[in-house]
Amino acid sequence: MSDSPNEFKLSNMPNDGISSVKFGPNSKQFLLVSSWDDSVRLYDVVADSMRFKYTHSAPVLDCCFYDAVHSFSGGIDKQLKMYDFNSSSDQVVGTHDAPIRCVEYSPDVNLVITGSWDSTVKLWDPRNPSAVGSLSQPDKVYTMSVCGDSLIVGTAMRRVLVWDLRNMGYVQQRRESNLKYQTRCIRSFPNKQGYVLSSIEGRVAVEYLDPNPDIQKKKYAFKCHRIKENGEECIYPVNAIAFHNGYNTFATGGSDGYVNIWDGFNKKRLCQFHRYPTSIASLAFSPDGSVLAIASSFMYETEVEKVPAPDSVFIRNVTDQETKPKS
Repeated sequence: MSDSPNEFKLSNMPNDGISSVKFGPNSKQFLLVSSWDDSVRLYDVVADSMRFKYTHSAPVLDCCFYDAVHSFSGGIDKQLKMYDFNSSSDQVVGTHDAPIRCVEYSPDVNLVITGSWDSTVKLWDPRNPSAVGSLSQPDKVYTMSVCGDSLIVGTAMRRVLVWDLRNMGYVQQRRESNLKYQTRCIRSFPNKQGYVLSSIEGRVAVEYLDPNPDIQKKKYAFKCHRIKENGEECIYPVNAIAFHNGYNTFATGGSDGYVNIWDGFNKKRLCQFHRYPTSIASLAFSPDGSVLAIASSFMYETEVEKVPAPDSVFIRNVTDQETKPKS
């Protein structure tokens, strides 16, 4: 299913929906994949082999690396698990009162952060696995992004909160999404100036954190992941966003099966890849920006008799031509 020699499909895939793909902290070799089949898998993408697999008692909704040899994951079973690749053992670090939707690691403050449908964000110390704080959110947490020592949280009812991870006593900023429909994904710019937010209704907003009115004038939103078919425009959810660390450009993945690369500062689309077999559920650039992991996994946006394509992760070697802003 590859249109190009610079892309291949990983073997030994989960047998239910893929919820998240994440690269290792300093490596384009290792990729974590969490799934609705209750598993978290570690792949060596260079060798195209699965190195480790561990399970939860229910579907896993998100995962992250802490360092090269530890991962964290959470999901429907409400448990945060830590897995140690060296000893091939996992432990339950703690729980939420409802499913854990997001798991992120902040290197700036050395905390693992979980966001849950119980309307809280919890902070965990990976060195001595325990909860070190809990922050009430206005609603179910749908998406989160670490931005230096800030945390951007997107909840139900289109709310966005910005927290300072060094001073969790109050919310730094309370915002409402500029998009009219439910928030699907938030990711922050590597240069820490702002974030990109996507919705279920084929739109993406580029936002800036600095409240200065001159900076706020720069924010904008645009339509994407829409396809004209038989004279009608079909509008698709934008499920995934991933940033290129070097260029501050970003990829979006939609339920239309397409991946686009955008230059957010110059408001330009840099390229669009071929259409993938089904919805794009998750995206991740490697830390050096040379590889993009693309999870093609049906997300049940429509009722179907049978799933249109098997769950797959494509590993694409991307070029500067595809990811670098045009001067």
